[in-house]
Amino acid sequence: MATLTVRGPNGSERRVQLTRRITSLGQAPGNDIAVADPSLPATALHLHFDGRDHDVAVHQGVAMTVNGRKRTTWRLAAGDRIRLGATELLFEPGPAAPALPAPAPPGQRQVALDTLVRFSERLLGATDFNRLLDELLDALVEVTQADKGFLILLDEGEMTVRAARNVARETIDGAVTRVSDSIVRKVLETGKPLVVADALHDVEWSGSSSVVNLKLCSVMCAPLKQKGEVFGVIYLGNDNVVSLFDDRALEPLTVFAAQASLLVQNALLLDSLRRENVALREAVTTKRYGDLVGSGASMREVFRRIERVAATDISVLITGETGTGKEVVARELHRRSARASGPFVAINCGAIPESLLESELFGHAKGAFTGAVGARIGRFQAAAGGTLFLDEIAEMAPALQVKLLRALQERTVLRVGESRPEPVDIRVVAATNKVLEEEIKRGAFREDLYYRLNVVAIQLPPLRERGDDVVALARYFLQQYAREFGARVRAFTPGALVAMRRQPWPGNVRELENRVKKAVVLAERALVSAEDLGIDPDVLEPVAPLTQATREFQKRYVNEVLERNQGNRTKTAKDLGVDPRTIFRHLERMEAERRGEAPPPDEEETP
Repeated sequence: MATLTVRGPNGSERRVQLTRRITSLGQAPGNDIAVADPSLPATALHLHFDGRDHDVAVHQGVAMTVNGRKRTTWRLAAGDRIRLGATELLFEPGPAAPALPAPAPPGQRQVALDTLVRFSERLLGATDFNRLLDELLDALVEVTQADKGFLILLDEGEMTVRAARNVARETIDGAVTRVSDSIVRKVLETGKPLVVADALHDVEWSGSSSVVNLKLCSVMCAPLKQKGEVFGVIYLGNDNVVSLFDDRALEPLTVFAAQASLLVQNALLLDSLRRENVALREAVTTKRYGDLVGSGASMREVFRRIERVAATDISVLITGETGTGKEVVARELHRRSARASGPFVAINCGAIPESLLESELFGHAKGAFTGAVGARIGRFQAAAGGTLFLDEIAEMAPALQVKLLRALQERTVLRVGESRPEPVDIRVVAATNKVLEEEIKRGAFREDLYYRLNVVAIQLPPLRERGDDVVALARYFLQQYAREFGARVRAFTPGALVAMRRQPWPGNVRELENRVKKAVVLAERALVSAEDLGIDPDVLEPVAPLTQATREFQKRYVNEVLERNQGNRTKTAKDLGVDPRTIFRHLERMEAERRGEAPPPDEEETP
């Protein structure tokens, strides 16, 4: 074991065994070797032991001679004499090496590469991203002989400490206050690694408030890059030892940082996808109502109506644009009703020729018409004990509407070709994308049938008016079809999310679902882009004049308050703080718009 003979100013002498990897010497009692020499600073020098050799490094501003020559650093040999102020040191190495030479220890570069390989292997099976970063820093601290390390990433232009570890493999509390932002900023700006031997006495850094406040000594910092762009740094340091790092130590850090950049990027992507997946599941769970997805005010009102009427047998009329999910609402009504164990039978009244629709609805007797080779029940009988969903009810011919009205009133059906009616026990839910009041006015739809179907109405909003529901729905469809098709896609790019919010979606939910399904099948990457969805990310909605935008907002807001008050005009006027006549004029304009007529002129109080 190497020894150091210390001779003080008063002639006292003592022998000290060098047992530590780093040994400090100075006037302060906290040093490993404290000397009563007033000419020396609190800490004057450090001795470093790398397992074979001892190196000595003096703090800046302290004069040191080794064997009579001025030095700042030196690799010690037997008999070397060191002079500091009035103190003299004599170095003696330990016992000679064994006769059989031991294999040369691996160089720092090799150690760094070996550590990197082990880190890569752990990455393949890693599930905890934060723990992975801790292990990365632990390995770096060990390789470089630092006493602390930090992994700092750029997050939206801000420096964020993602991991901070000390030599005892413990997480450092208050990490953001333990690094020099001046040093980190220089590496981020230049993209080049940096070694600072004695930051507190370095001309370039001694004026930095962070260096002075932290009393920094040895610092080594290397950039993490992706495609030439710096996205973070690895920062290693020691606040007690000067000249701990040099170009030899910088080499393995640079090698490690170059490869670790790829590993950290992969780890960040994996972590982002995991968090996105968790967020997706949570969002879908919190925004789902059965098979319906949404959290906006209009959809919450739809959910409330379903909740109120599902348990009853009253008829429901569902209205909304094509593709808004009217059949999904009908199925949810059935699923939450007492008839859930019975059949749900759907028929599109606009997809079946008029000559065949009566037979489809009510059935026919054998020989009732050409081709009727046997008796057949209709959809009414097939839905017995359950729910019959009549989609596109406005497309039904007037003559057939009369027979449908009789079936609903009497709860019986008459098969084509028969004269004896059959009782049926069903609930009827109808849907249309047309305004039935307008169809009644032009004689295309019976008013009595309208009131028979429209006991309770559920209006579905178009997707363009549902705000962030478009994102929740898109993620729901992505998850569903990725699982169904075994696809590798996991999430949407930020650009795709922005583009989806801007898209007017004339085909509503059906169009969104089809685009997502197509993207899941054809996308070549894990993240679905706007281009994969067939959306131009640069197309923006035209900017409307302020007066028009204000008018549109007022119209939507008044409609929402009217809906909340269940059409009560007086209460709506009171809630909005306007004259009741204002609400009447608003309704007149809405009615004129539905008829395609010019709205009445605005008056002073226009909502």
